[in-house]
Amino acid sequence: MLELSPERLGLLPAFAKIVCEPSWRWARREKPMANFDLFYVWSGEGEVEVNGVHYKVSAGSCFLFRPGDYTSATHHPQRPFVLTYIHFAVNEPVELIPERYRMLTDTVDFEYMLSRYVRLFLVQTYAAEEEAKLVLKALLIQLLRADNAAPIEKKGSNQLTEAIHEIANYIRQNPSIAHRVEDLSTRAQLSPRYFSMKFKEMIGMSVQTYMIRTRIERAQHLLMHAGMNVTEVADALGYRDIFFFSRQFKQYTGRSPSEIR
Repeated sequence: MLELSPERLGLLPAFAKIVCEPSWRWARREKPMANFDLFYVWSGEGEVEVNGVHYKVSAGSCFLFRPGDYTSATHHPQRPFVLTYIHFAVNEPVELIPERYRMLTDTVDFEYMLSRYVRLFLVQTYAAEEEAKLVLKALLIQLLRADNAAPIEKKGSNQLTEAIHEIANYIRQNPSIAHRVEDLSTRAQLSPRYFSMKFKEMIGMSVQTYMIRTRIERAQHLLMHAGMNVTEVADALGYRDIFFFSRQFKQYTGRSPSEIR
């Protein structure tokens, strides 16, 4: 679905965020589903059955029912479901489809997009359908991302990810500072060795390589758009040796700074 154009998504009329009645149940029908149905549980407890497989569900449970699925659901009357469901059709063949079920742990962005989707139609926003298709595709991408995420190693891994990403962002925002790994690891509240290992694992390169890359990217921007010469850029980014700056710049870009300038 990553290659799926939003224009090929057909939005169907049934969508909502509702608090289900205590006696609510979704009875299995004789005919299977004709289209896709994104089914998300905001709160409550119950059970969903898909093609004979039973799932205990609660807040964060998310299903993507497919054409041909047989489904049913019940919930606990004292802990009723609060649901959002979005019915849609796909008007072209697709190969990459999210899993039918997953339990989302990081729900903030996903729930925001669900709310945005529903609100677009409730207030009859200009170009609501066009934006809704974009939001729906973003929701599907989130599900595919969740399906392909690395296994969670332990509790607190979300905090670790946030810490590493915050450091990466801090480096990118301050490319002229000669960051020390010890200082960065202290900022992340990790040991230098563990910090370096997790940084490379999550960002895809070592801390030192990332610092150089961000500095060179900033140098390219200053040379191309700020009207600064090579000496001024090297000095602004903390290089004491302009020849070392030029060699490093060419190593990472394939061009000398004077060619960019």
